[in-house]
Amino acid sequence: MIQAIVFLPLLAALVAGLGQRAIGPFASKLVTTGALFTSCALSWPIFLSFVFGTGQAEVMTVLHWVSSGALQFNWELRVDTLTAVMLVVITTVSALVHLYSWGYMEEDPDQPRFFAYLSLFTFAMLMLVTANNLVQMFFGWEGVGLASYLLIGFWYKKPSANAAAIKAFVVNRVGDLGFMLGIFGTFLVFGTVSIPEILAAAPGMAGSTISFLGLRLDTMTILCLLLFIGAMGKSAQLGLHTWLPDAMEGPTPVSALIHAATMVTAGVFMVCRLSPMFETSDVAQGVVMFVGAATCFFAATVATTQWDIKRVIAYSTCSQLGYMFFAAGAGAYGAAMFHLFTHAFFKALLFLGAGSVIHAMHHEQDMRYYGALRKRIPITYWAMMLGTLAITGVGIAGVAGFAGFYSKDGILEAAYASGGGGVIAFWVGVFVAFLTSFYSWRLVFLTFHGKPRWEQSEHIQHAVHDDHGHGHDGHAHADHGHDAPSDGTAGYHPHESPITMLIPLAILSIGAVFAGIAFHHPFIYPEEGLAFWNGSLAFDEHLMHAAHEVPLWVKWTPFTVMAIGLFLAWNSYIRNTTLPARFVAQFKLLHQFLYNKWYFDELYNVLFVKPAFWIGRFFWKKGDEGTIDRFGPDGAAALVAGGTRLAVRLQSGYVYGYAFVMLLGLVGLASWAMVNFL
Repeated sequence: MIQAIVFLPLLAALVAGLGQRAIGPFASKLVTTGALFTSCALSWPIFLSFVFGTGQAEVMTVLHWVSSGALQFNWELRVDTLTAVMLVVITTVSALVHLYSWGYMEEDPDQPRFFAYLSLFTFAMLMLVTANNLVQMFFGWEGVGLASYLLIGFWYKKPSANAAAIKAFVVNRVGDLGFMLGIFGTFLVFGTVSIPEILAAAPGMAGSTISFLGLRLDTMTILCLLLFIGAMGKSAQLGLHTWLPDAMEGPTPVSALIHAATMVTAGVFMVCRLSPMFETSDVAQGVVMFVGAATCFFAATVATTQWDIKRVIAYSTCSQLGYMFFAAGAGAYGAAMFHLFTHAFFKALLFLGAGSVIHAMHHEQDMRYYGALRKRIPITYWAMMLGTLAITGVGIAGVAGFAGFYSKDGILEAAYASGGGGVIAFWVGVFVAFLTSFYSWRLVFLTFHGKPRWEQSEHIQHAVHDDHGHGHDGHAHADHGHDAPSDGTAGYHPHESPITMLIPLAILSIGAVFAGIAFHHPFIYPEEGLAFWNGSLAFDEHLMHAAHEVPLWVKWTPFTVMAIGLFLAWNSYIRNTTLPARFVAQFKLLHQFLYNKWYFDELYNVLFVKPAFWIGRFFWKKGDEGTIDRFGPDGAAALVAGGTRLAVRLQSGYVYGYAFVMLLGLVGLASWAMVNFL
């Protein structure tokens, strides 16, 4: 069964990618979507068997892979609780994204290529989460990096899409360098790349030292930090986060697939898979907690100022990943995975809902040109409402709540219970919960409530009057109607999305509502969680006991700040719409700092990009052209050309010329003979 789950997406990608001319767009979509729904249908029974306590961890050998001295490993597919969770997350979201793309990409001429890339991405992610050794994990790790590059730059005729794809690829290579060094160091220390063998031996290496950069340092701290650098790149943590917002240049289904449940969660999965290693180093855990909390705070502050609907949700993803990491840093790996699980549903719902809005608004992504869409696209509105209720963590402690209420509150309670730095992370998380509520409801109010502002968008008006309207993505989109609405918005009538886009929204809405209440017991409750995870990650039963026994004010604080954020957003964008402009005018520098994303891109441009271009240009002009070409191929060519011209001048064709040369030769020979023999 696990072989079919993993390899069906690969087979579908090959059929759609290589056979697209033979089978056509419809068959390509049918094959890839059918394969993903089959994988999804096979994944849920595996997950539920672990939920109900009947599942058994097992390893399936695909083939013997490498045998080189001490380095020996097979290509194996590992199935345990951690893998089962990731299987349902990946296959469910990917299957729904495939179906959603039938409607969203309907008019794109390169649909087979797009669906092949989606399936290839899914296969690489499945390879990553089923890995039983670090090399296979790295294979999947690089596979999702390649597939994300192809998907982000899918519309390759857009310069911005190409730049975003390159940026994602390069930034992730920085993180991957750390991951590779971590794998090399782990093999050096443990003599194996087998994950079970490494985790079994890890506690015995606690306190040992290793020579690194000329210093004697704690072995496990160095290994864990190197591995975590890889996680920072894939999961867009502070410092290596800059690629994630720019990845919005890809089609919206790509944003949902990459940012909701797959690539960006790979780093969280890796840390949880290797959690027994991280448990041996307090320093490494502290770094993970600090980076997670800092990312959480940074991304939330930036999201409050953005106008692009997809960028707001992208920074929200970055912030929620920070929650997961500081949970892992606190030792609450089960809570981190639970938030990963619930986040997949409501974040995919929000991204696909945003895509439905963009589809309705002729591919306009600026929320300043939305408004009053609640009655025009009601199904999308209610789906986005449910996603917002889930991400903001609406719920009542001890009663019921949406998905994010259980997972986010579980993280905050575990952080508080862990003490020390965890208490600081708790307060950062509480403040971020307030910001999350504010910017999430800001998105809802700007998009669906208030007055329509469509007539202010030159893009929409141009598209309405253009029978060959080109969408915001640079590809042709049909004109979606010229009905004159009663509100006089320049003849444009927003429309609900097709059924293939609405079905995924409905299914994901169910997950956003019920995933928390249905599964919070096995994921994070002390006794049940210990049995559920069954050694697939380091589950701290005592910490989770303490988390459930925190003071009542700790449990109610997230709900309180969520309500404050909701009220502030309503007051600013519904009741008193002049308030945001007055705030910006009052705190212009602060707003500019946040709107420009803390100037990370500008800083990196000065520190890395410009010096790299200067060095490259120097070696190009001075080294390559000025030295190598000048004295190498160009110099040799010039010498040959000069000699050729001289030879041509000597070969005149006149007899007297040749006689003169012969005479010079005879004179020279006679002179040499006289000097040497007389």
